[in-house]
Amino acid sequence: MMKRDACLKALARRRTDEIVVSVYRAAFEWKVFAPSPLNYVAVGAMGLASSHGLGLAIGRPDKRVWVLDGDGSLLMNLSTLVTVANQAPKNLIHFVGENGVYEVNGSHPIPGYGKFNFAGMAREAGYRNAYEFSELQQFERDIDGILKQDGPTFVTLKIEPGEEYPMDWPYVHGAPQRDLFRAALKPTNPRS
Repeated sequence: MMKRDACLKALARRRTDEIVVSVYRAAFEWKVFAPSPLNYVAVGAMGLASSHGLGLAIGRPDKRVWVLDGDGSLLMNLSTLVTVANQAPKNLIHFVGENGVYEVNGSHPIPGYGKFNFAGMAREAGYRNAYEFSELQQFERDIDGILKQDGPTFVTLKIEPGEEYPMDWPYVHGAPQRDLFRAALKPTNPRS
C-alpha cells in the first residue's frame, strides 16, 4: 500500500504542461505539490472527473491530460470506462486512487471492495494500457515509461492517506481557479 501524497509527489516531479483533472482529497494535495493554472478541479458532481478529462483530451489533443480520480468517484460513473475506450484519446491517462472508501464524505466503504479489479475493468472496456501499483518503488520505476505511452491509459494506485494537507474549499469551489484555468486552456495559436 502506498501513501497518496507520495504517489502525487512522484507525479508532480514529472509534470510539465499537462492538464490535470483532480477530485476532492487529491485536488487539495495536488494544489500543494503542483500549483498551475492548468489544474482543473472536478468537485460537486462526484464521478465526473473522467468524463471531464475525456472532454478536455478531445478538445485539446495537443496536450496530455491526467485524471486524478478516486475509486468511489469512478464507481459512480463506471460507464466512463467504455466511453473513454471507445473515443480512444491517445493523450489521456486516468489514475485512480483505490483506498476502498468514499473518503471525502466520511470514509464509508465502497461496495464490493476487494472483489473486483479496476485495471481489469478498464482493460476489458478497451483501454489501450492498464496498470496497477501497490508499491511506491515499482510505481517510481515504471511511471516515466507509462507517461510516454499513447493512451488511453489507466493506472490503479493502491493507496492510503498520507500526511494531512489544508482542505482549501475556496480553491476547489471558487471562481478564481476556474478563471485561471479557462485562460490557460486557450490555444496559443487559435484557429482563424
